[in-house]
Amino acid sequence: MRVKEIMRSEFPGMWKNVRLIRNAINRIRKPVVFGELSNHALSERMGLDRGQAIDRWYIERFLETHKKYVKGDLLEIADSQYSKKYAHGESRYHILTFDKEAYNKDGKVIYGDLTDKSTLIPEVADCFICTQTLNFIFDVKKAVHGVRYLLKNGGVALVTVAGISQISPFDYERWGDFWRFTDQSIRRLFEDEFGKDNIKVQIYGNLVSCMAYLQGLCVEDLPDIRMPDHKTLQLLPFSFTVLYKSALDYSIFLAMMPIIH
Repeated sequence: MRVKEIMRSEFPGMWKNVRLIRNAINRIRKPVVFGELSNHALSERMGLDRGQAIDRWYIERFLETHKKYVKGDLLEIADSQYSKKYAHGESRYHILTFDKEAYNKDGKVIYGDLTDKSTLIPEVADCFICTQTLNFIFDVKKAVHGVRYLLKNGGVALVTVAGISQISPFDYERWGDFWRFTDQSIRRLFEDEFGKDNIKVQIYGNLVSCMAYLQGLCVEDLPDIRMPDHKTLQLLPFSFTVLYKSALDYSIFLAMMPIIH
């Protein structure tokens, strides 16, 4: 039995006093200056009206790391911004959208719903870039199944989700803002669909970037965003990346960031 457990069991009154003294010392060592805290974020648009959103910096870092997979028939949600930025070799750019008026001169437009296979085209993508989407889908297990349904044999999914995040008013008012993930929850969701050996989960972010993102700061506000990624005090990181490689030879990369969306 450890000393702490012995103290707690045999000397509960003394243990309580030790804790009180310890907590008081910690408050003196690390005081909170409430004048420096605000109940109102500097930006209600996740910093987008100040510069580059912090979560987007991590997303682009993730996609840059895995850009070798961005080739062939590429699928992205709503537009082809990242597909075109990171593609190499001969590629075709397809989009998945709810918008019936969407137009895409570079490839297919799939007017579909990730949770409804009847609206999707099977095996359409060599690489599916799905950033910050699953947080806004209530039936997320069906959506993960939809990801697999869209991938060709040998295909790769590059997926990012929010950990810590503001509520997104835009999504909340349209289709809903439902989930924030931990690395364990996002891994479990994809492993159940694709198998344990086909998933790679990477956590991005740290305590400073989490706090800054929640306050609505942007990348340009920070002295140096390139601090070590760390699941500090079990804080949810910005986003996950999933690389999926299924029994049919797929790959899923999941990225998780301390997101303030």
